[in-house]
Amino acid sequence: MTPLYNTLTQLRFGADEMNDPASSRKRLYDILVTQQGYFTTVQAHAAGYDSALCAYHVRRGDWQREAHGIYRLTDYPPTDRPDLVLWNLWSRDRSGRPQGTYSHATALSVYNLSDVNPSRLHMMVPPTFRRRGLLPGILIIHRGLLIESDVEQMEGYSVTRPLRTLRDLADCRMLSDELLLEAAVQAVHRGLVDPTELMSTPEWAPAISLTAQLRRALEKS
Repeated sequence: MTPLYNTLTQLRFGADEMNDPASSRKRLYDILVTQQGYFTTVQAHAAGYDSALCAYHVRRGDWQREAHGIYRLTDYPPTDRPDLVLWNLWSRDRSGRPQGTYSHATALSVYNLSDVNPSRLHMMVPPTFRRRGLLPGILIIHRGLLIESDVEQMEGYSVTRPLRTLRDLADCRMLSDELLLEAAVQAVHRGLVDPTELMSTPEWAPAISLTAQLRRALEKS
């Protein structure tokens, strides 16, 4: 998790500071610039905007309400993959800390590995993850535990690193062998994974035919 979320839970401002619009704008901008223009109600409150002021900026058109408790600065410049930031913030817990990490085919698309272009977003969440209401149709939720070395921090969201991504895909066999092999070869050629480490992982090693294909593909390239 980024230091931003830890910092937000610790911020305390005096009355004079909280009533200073310039300081509030600066604090909010420092948050949203790391999240491609997005921010949550909790983050806005921490920056100095109370509920009435949040509603005012929505009515005036300064902020766009993108989802429950999630806003985006209306005039923020276009960015790469803002959808990933939005649903990352959707996965937040009660303290405002995002719980989701993009994984599987979505992680491949982030790294531009193979020709995979999933129409839905794959997100890994902790086994204890809970959200009220229906799951958004755009999301496919996978439950599992990630360690710090499995996760890459991007601009406003996190994604499983290539080695963990390929391990997960080999384990669930979501992709055809052809696409998985293509992704693995590209990852090796770009220095994103070590082939020996990949082929020795518990998830990949049992796929004997796939391991043999990867060896042959690397020998030819």
